[in-house]
Amino acid sequence: MKRFAISLSLLAFASASALAEEVINHKSPYCGCCSEWAKHMQQSGFTVKEVPHQDMAPIKAKLGVPSDLVSCHSAEINGYVFEGHVPAQDIKTFLASPPKGAKGLAVPGMPMGSPGMDYGDNRQAYSVMMFDENGHHQVFKHYSAM
Repeated sequence: MKRFAISLSLLAFASASALAEEVINHKSPYCGCCSEWAKHMQQSGFTVKEVPHQDMAPIKAKLGVPSDLVSCHSAEINGYVFEGHVPAQDIKTFLASPPKGAKGLAVPGMPMGSPGMDYGDNRQAYSVMMFDENGHHQVFKHYSAM
């Protein structure tokens, strides 16, 4: 019984430390919503390191973000890319079981009501898109307007 309790404790510790892996958030030094998204991630249990860039275009190109999915900031977690205001819960779901061939998730543009783009109880409809190395993408999750 004691071994079981120790094993369970180690499993819980390993799960918590896996979640706390560092998020590298590439952003403009002048963008406040990017920092608000970082706060959302921290409140959801992630550790976030913000890296300011004067020009985000080379970062997005290096990370392989499809041009039709760009937003204001680009984050790296465990070798995957998360573009824009992707909800932390969707990132957790993705990281728990990454779909084969997926490179990451993106929320194109800056939809009102997405994490970091909060505006009271208002939310535009938006989709979280999953994309691969070739730029192909599909809906990962859709959020309706409120």
